[in-house]
Amino acid sequence: MRATCDTVAASGAMVSGQVTSRDVDAGDHRLRVYTCGDRVLPAVVLVHGSGPGVSAPSNWEHLLPVFAEAGYFAIAPDVLGFGDSEHPDPAPVGGMPEYTDLRATSLIALLDALGIDKAHFIGNSMGGMISLRIAQIAPERVDRMILMGSGGAPMKPTDDLMRLITFYDDPSPEAMAGLLIRFVDNTDLFAGKLDQIAADRAAKANRPDVRRSHLATFNPAFSPVGYSEEALAQIKNETLVLHGREDRMLPVRAGYYLAENLPNAQLHVLPHAGHWIQIEQAERFVEQAKLFLGEPSTLPSDRRTRQDNT
Repeated sequence: MRATCDTVAASGAMVSGQVTSRDVDAGDHRLRVYTCGDRVLPAVVLVHGSGPGVSAPSNWEHLLPVFAEAGYFAIAPDVLGFGDSEHPDPAPVGGMPEYTDLRATSLIALLDALGIDKAHFIGNSMGGMISLRIAQIAPERVDRMILMGSGGAPMKPTDDLMRLITFYDDPSPEAMAGLLIRFVDNTDLFAGKLDQIAADRAAKANRPDVRRSHLATFNPAFSPVGYSEEALAQIKNETLVLHGREDRMLPVRAGYYLAENLPNAQLHVLPHAGHWIQIEQAERFVEQAKLFLGEPSTLPSDRRTRQDNT
């Protein structure tokens, strides 16, 4: 990766460096991990979504330096079963529920391997669904969450999401191009490069290990992961729900559902934005994220503590 990051170290000195990648043993599995910034700074884990050929760089490469410059140790793993991380063979047989648990526990193990007690989590699409699962099973490891076009709302898949799920019925570059344009509201984003981007991503999607993991994740014998109102009510982390108003993969009502049922959530709906807010409206996303991660806590217990100390 050629991106570079300039970040302020704990000493106050400016530190320059590149986004680095390495393989990390995270519990029983190997994860490819991309990082930027000073390791002593607060950690932010950026969790990408699903889809054939997706990886951490395709979602987050342009943002790792931005979060490092903002004073965070930015971590973007290829989630288990995606990109250049391990693809379990044989794959889990329990569909999305089993694979979600496995992915969540592998990311908790990644924190252990990196010596990180607690981190903010930013999850896009399936990455948001995985972040919610981490908050359920290890709430002490999660600080604040940003859920962006997040999965986890119990609703029927849209037609465009079904295109993603059934991609391997026709895993061609042309089908990939037809899928990619459904992630954004403004297709000018591709700037005449759609065919090349689609060809590159289709080549990655057609790796046998990537195909195996995708088909295991979306095994039609199992229901998708949907969090009930009661389950969400138990997740106390402060959460920012971001959703594109024109999201065709996971409609905006999914964001409303999460925000209405997570007790400490706020919702921002972005107009003229589809499923890839972090790409389509990167500047607005970054400003929202920095404000949310840096603002004082709104939890009642934390407000009382601040008042007692004044």
